[in-house]
Amino acid sequence: MERSFYELIKLSINLLKTKLFFPKARLIRFPFDIRGKKYIKYGKNFTTGTGCRIEAYKFFSDSPEMIIGNNVQINDYVHLACGKSLIIEDDVLIASKVYISDINHGNYSRENHSFPEEKAKNREIFSKPVKICENVWIGENAIILPGIEIGKNSVIGAGSVVTKNVPENCIVAGNPARIIKKYNFDNKKWEKK
Repeated sequence: MERSFYELIKLSINLLKTKLFFPKARLIRFPFDIRGKKYIKYGKNFTTGTGCRIEAYKFFSDSPEMIIGNNVQINDYVHLACGKSLIIEDDVLIASKVYISDINHGNYSRENHSFPEEKAKNREIFSKPVKICENVWIGENAIILPGIEIGKNSVIGAGSVVTKNVPENCIVAGNPARIIKKYNFDNKKWEKK
């Protein structure tokens, strides 16, 4: 019984803080760390778990833009990091311990590679936009890398590392993530790829 009473008090405090500091949100569970709040826009009914970090840093001449749509729910210990553009559309559900970022310390592909002996913290910051389209579900411990777009109605399996764009209506899983199923609208089933 004590735990239930404690949880009720904690929830009441979180609701009060939410209404005071994040009036459009449904519920922000504290502790909650937000950096660069002026670069972050969130829609109605935004909900977070405890221990989330949401950061938008001005690394470049353009101001960063993080947009979180309506009815988005992120669970415990999610980390969102934005240097230029991170968009999460409406009705996205993100499980606990997910990392989504549009930035990378250093360049490891194409031309102008980072020098390996340069200290990691001193390497140039690179950014590629990330977009999570509407009605996506991202499973626990997934990682979404810079430059990724996840199509609407898709599912990202737990523990996946998403290194390529995901088409709409697909289920991906693995490291690196690959398509394992696609929804067939003719027979109304998820089919193996």
